[in-house]
Amino acid sequence: MKSDHVDYNLKNSVDRINQVIASRSSSYEERDKIPACNELTYTNGFYAKCTTICIEIRKTPEITDFYKNTELIKLYRTYISEVTAVMNGNPKCAEINMTGNRVLGVFDTPFQEDVDEVFSTRAKISSIIDIMNYKFKKNNIAEITVGIGISFGKGLVVKTGYKGSSVSEVVWMGDVVEEATKLASYGNKEDNDRETMVSEIAYYNLNEENREMLSFNSVRNCFHGDIVNSYMNKWYKQNCP
Repeated sequence: MKSDHVDYNLKNSVDRINQVIASRSSSYEERDKIPACNELTYTNGFYAKCTTICIEIRKTPEITDFYKNTELIKLYRTYISEVTAVMNGNPKCAEINMTGNRVLGVFDTPFQEDVDEVFSTRAKISSIIDIMNYKFKKNNIAEITVGIGISFGKGLVVKTGYKGSSVSEVVWMGDVVEEATKLASYGNKEDNDRETMVSEIAYYNLNEENREMLSFNSVRNCFHGDIVNSYMNKWYKQNCP
């Protein structure tokens, strides 16, 4: 949220608190598709079917301890811009949020084939990480290891901020967001953990070809794998020796 510096008013603040508390939870409608932004107000909300991808850099403290600020800026700027670009290239992408070393994407997936498209987007993310690591190594910047989590379900989308100002933001909450974040924290954590962790529900919404790329991780109780985009991987092998 970007501040617009409207003077704070206690009475208006109390009125808003009362209004939000008095609002009925029944106003949170369930949708198969993510609603348009203009349908969101400061008092309503929607449960919508969606798929989430969370990407988290592993071992950030080591990077922070040994590299100068300028190198860290290059690393994070590259990581955030390119992961965001891949997500944004999926027409089903509804929201992208960044917090610290995590990037979270929310995708509108009312149909099963939409989940496969998100899985394909995840493969592109893995491939662009390989390419940027090659560039990092050539320029004496720390290579990164990431964990990627994918979850499918219904998330609650609400508009936050307050009426009468330009300060507002769309926020996603619920198990589908929390699960993707948790799964990302498992990716590449131990020797037996692969880069991508997929929830059981997301796994069973994939087609057979995509499911065959994953195996069950009994410790994490999810499916995992190391999958890249074939076209991008071919470019990587040709251009990043």
